[in-house]
Amino acid sequence: MNLQARVISILTKPQVEWPTIAAEHGTVAGICSGYVMILAAIPAIATFIGTTVFGVTLPLIGTYRVGIVQGFATLVLTYVLSVVAVYVAAFVVQKLAPTFQSDPNLVQAYKLVAYAMTPSWVAGVLYIIPQLGLLVMLAGLYGIYLFYLGVTPVMKTPQDKVIPYMITAAVVVIVVSVLMGVVGGALTGAFFGMPRVGTL
Repeated sequence: MNLQARVISILTKPQVEWPTIAAEHGTVAGICSGYVMILAAIPAIATFIGTTVFGVTLPLIGTYRVGIVQGFATLVLTYVLSVVAVYVAAFVVQKLAPTFQSDPNLVQAYKLVAYAMTPSWVAGVLYIIPQLGLLVMLAGLYGIYLFYLGVTPVMKTPQDKVIPYMITAAVVVIVVSVLMGVVGGALTGAFFGMPRVGTL
């Protein structure tokens, strides 16, 4: 299945798409290069455009606009960390699997995490206008729902274990994402200092 068809299918008919995904013979490297690395670029590029071109306007403070060099460094770093975060989250989901009587298969766990991230990555285009970032968080909630729908077909999780597994895994994914964001922010801040303040 091509990228566009997969994105549309997982977003619009996940109950049908998850069993198809579960049955596919793929690899972590293949899913990463053919799906994750492409979609993870959307929010990274959009954030670069939003913070360097438009800036973030705060009442009574002014507009924070990131310089091009810092913006590009942040783009690269956050992109790399986003790709790594998918693998780390999948690794943890795999390790949790036996606790919830699920299949401890790394490829299946990677599929589950990667495809459940689709709404956040697609909605990440909204970061072009930084003030719309909250809507990306809402898309993340749909991603949690996708994860819930995918746990049983992909990880072979018994129905009575789906909710606790989903909640535990969702917390892990959120924590990993936050930690990656903190690391990225700390590294770019350490190298380039705070964004400049100005008016547009």
